[in-house]
Amino acid sequence: MTRTRTVLALLVLGALTFGTGSPTWVTTTVATALEPEVAVAAAGTSAAPGVGAGALVLLAAGIACALTGRVARYVALVVAAAAGVLVVVSTLVVVGDPVPAATAAASASSGVTELTSPVVLTAWPWAAVATGVLAVVVAVWGAVAARGWAATSGRHERADQKAAPGAGTAEGTTAAGTGSAAAAGPAGPARSDDAGSADDEDDDEIDPHDAWDALSRGDDPTGR
Repeated sequence: MTRTRTVLALLVLGALTFGTGSPTWVTTTVATALEPEVAVAAAGTSAAPGVGAGALVLLAAGIACALTGRVARYVALVVAAAAGVLVVVSTLVVVGDPVPAATAAASASSGVTELTSPVVLTAWPWAAVATGVLAVVVAVWGAVAARGWAATSGRHERADQKAAPGAGTAEGTTAAGTGSAAAAGPAGPARSDDAGSADDEDDDEIDPHDAWDALSRGDDPTGR
């Protein structure tokens, strides 16, 4: 069984379990001060609260199988199997003794706990048992087949995360090279100016002996 089929099966079984728990499971009658016979009915979710809880768990387990990794998917399948068992056990308790569920429904609807007719079960409890058994079968079958399921898309996310630092390094290298070039640009003219200044200073310097000889001849040693 593939992952997709397992997920769909669990979601469908969760919805079907809700569907089997919504209709009336138990019917009976009571007598009140105003009416000698009042009909009493109890829905499956009221008679067996475990059915509604199991349906929710099956839906959650199906979603978990679709989104989680290898370890979590096994946990979800185990939980789904436990939910199926819960549905079956809760239903069989009502089937084995429906009087407590009928009495609770009578008390809630009319305030009377004295039942005046036998309690009658509908066919819906057996449908709930069937969905619970199927949920256990699907969960076990899925756990056996889960070894061959493909990994989730998380591995692609990890690959992207690994590629990101490389891209950042390349950008940093490019930025560093650009900064170095920018820093080197202004430095060239500065060195040229310094060289020109040094040449000017060399030209302005005059040998003292030559200056004395020029003065002796009556010439200006600076050439002015």
